Amino acid sequence: MTIVLGTPAVDGVREAMAALREWQYDGAPTQLHPGDIGWNHRFGTAETAAVVRTWSRDGRILAVGMLDSPTVVRMTVAPDAFRDQGLARRLVEDFSLPERGVLPEGAVSIEAPLGLLLHDLLTEEGWGVDEPWTPLFRGLAEPVEDPGVRIRAIGPEQAQDFAGVLRSAFNSSRPTGEYWHAMSAGPFFADARCLGACDDQGDVAGVVTVWSAGPGKPGLVEPMGVHEDHRGRGYGRAITLAGAAALREMGSSSVRVCTPSSNAGAIATYRAAGFEARPEVRDRIRTA
Repeated sequence: MTIVLGTPAVDGVREAMAALREWQYDGAPTQLHPGDIGWNHRFGTAETAAVVRTWSRDGRILAVGMLDSPTVVRMTVAPDAFRDQGLARRLVEDFSLPERGVLPEGAVSIEAPLGLLLHDLLTEEGWGVDEPWTPLFRGLAEPVEDPGVRIRAIGPEQAQDFAGVLRSAFNSSRPTGEYWHAMSAGPFFADARCLGACDDQGDVAGVVTVWSAGPGKPGLVEPMGVHEDHRGRGYGRAITLAGAAALREMGSSSVRVCTPSSNAGAIATYRAAGFEARPEVRDRIRTA
């Protein structure tokens, strides 16, 4: 059967999300998570649909991708299709040919889980590897320890606080209060919890958004950050623990996150919250 590349309409994103949920399991390599698409809804529902790509055969979705930027695609494949030659070759073609509408000419990168035949074919085509990232994982079979600070749910009234913490944490001017409103209005926010860790004055010092893929599936931390005025005081560990506890209450079997290996502070924070580091992963890059 022919493999069909598609850009789903808004309603079609639900089908892609359903496939992503089905593909999540605790032993899976780091891969695109439903929460990644949920978090992208901060840009709007139509805007999110426009960056989703699906590859299907005989009506079944075999791969899902999301353009994190015009030159970066994050993608994963159905567990039983990791070594599917037809799919792998079609993916290489679609990533290599700008007219297919996935990646442009020039320097681009692909985030794909380890074990895909795709990696072998990209190597044959001369694609290189980028800087390493560290996946981190924590099982949720046992109760999560108390974070030790006041935790509050982030709602509409705290949207500006949420954005302010992220601006400071990531040294970026992009996050705005509208981020939270758009994300929470998205069709998948029911799978999320947005929490804040408060200082002694009740101000929000750190925030986290966590995403469930359903009961018995791994959840995702995306994003977590602490305001620069509160760093070094344990708020990162506290809000991460609160997020893990929220996922456990939602039925998640584990929680995972992936951060640049160069970000030693983030790795130390997740380790302090009981996460274990997994082997490093690298995006595939084409430099010209």
